[in-house]
Amino acid sequence: MATDEAAERFVRVWARAWAQHDVAALLELYAEDCVHRSMPFREPHRGRAGLAAYLRWSFAAERVGDVRFSAPVVGRHGVAVAEFRVLAEEDGEPSTLAGCVFVRFDAAGLAVETRDYWHTEPGHREPSGTLFLN
Repeated sequence: MATDEAAERFVRVWARAWAQHDVAALLELYAEDCVHRSMPFREPHRGRAGLAAYLRWSFAAERVGDVRFSAPVVGRHGVAVAEFRVLAEEDGEPSTLAGCVFVRFDAAGLAVETRDYWHTEPGHREPSGTLFLN
């Protein structure tokens, strides 16, 4: 699968599945031996089982109102990047999570490596100076 097709599918499924906390749909985007880094200094989540555990933990205290992903920007070597913004409530308090994800795809279009950089703010906010989000 071409990287641009894989990247477009990745952001489309993530936007829908994050809003619904659909872990199974998200796992279908990843290779069995994937590596996901949720923050630069955290230990990586390895394999679909490790990613599933992380996603369930991450979604546990979150009620999502709105999820947006930018159109992915595709680079060389099967790599793409996309911005995201999530309006949610965590433990009953409104919050905004804004960040970006870097994804490396294999020839089948599955994510073999992902890395997120993100920040949360209290309240529901639009990030300033965003480059890609609509």
